[in-house]
Amino acid sequence: MTPAKVDYKNLRLFLTDVDGCLTDGKVYVGKGMELMGFDIQDGIGHRLAEYAGLSVGWLSGRHSEATAERAGKLRVVPVYLGVLDKLKKAQAHCREQGLSLSQTAYLGDDLIDLPLMAQVGWAVAPANARPEVKKAAHYVTKASGGAGAFREAVEKLIRSRGQWRQVVGKFHAKNSAAPGAFRLD
Repeated sequence: MTPAKVDYKNLRLFLTDVDGCLTDGKVYVGKGMELMGFDIQDGIGHRLAEYAGLSVGWLSGRHSEATAERAGKLRVVPVYLGVLDKLKKAQAHCREQGLSLSQTAYLGDDLIDLPLMAQVGWAVAPANARPEVKKAAHYVTKASGGAGAFREAVEKLIRSRGQWRQVVGKFHAKNSAAPGAFRLD
C-alpha cells in the first residue's frame, strides 16, 4: 500500500508505461505492420509537464516501432522499450539524473508496474488499470489509457503544485509567439 501523502512540489520526473496508459492497450497487427492509437491531448500533456519543470520518460515492457515513432515525434527522452524490470530501470535512470524515486511520478496499469509504483513519490493508475494497480495508486484517473489519462494526471500534478496559470501562460506564449513550434502530431 502506498502512502496517502504526496509531496507534489518534490516531483521532478514523470515516467509512464505506454500500452494501456498512453494507448488503450490494443495493438493492431497487419502484414509487417503494427498500429496503435495515441491521444493528442496526452501529447499536449507532455508539453505542459515540460513547462512545469518535469522531465517525461516512457517505460514499456514491449519493443514497438509505433511507440518509438510516437516518442520521437513528442521528443520524449528517455524511452525504454522491452523493459520487464521497470523498477530497476527507473532506479538506474534516477541515479544517472541525480534524482530519487521519491522525486518520480509513475503512471502504470498492470501487474508489471506494481514494484515501481510502490517506490515512487506519486503512483497513478488510469481508469482501465487492473484492480490491484488501482489499489496501489495514490490517484486513479477518471480517463482511461489512450483517452487522456496521462494528460489528466499531469494537470492534477500541476494544479496541486499551484502552477496551473503559469504553465498555461507559458504554453500559450511558446505556441502563439512561434507558429508551428508545437505540433500536434
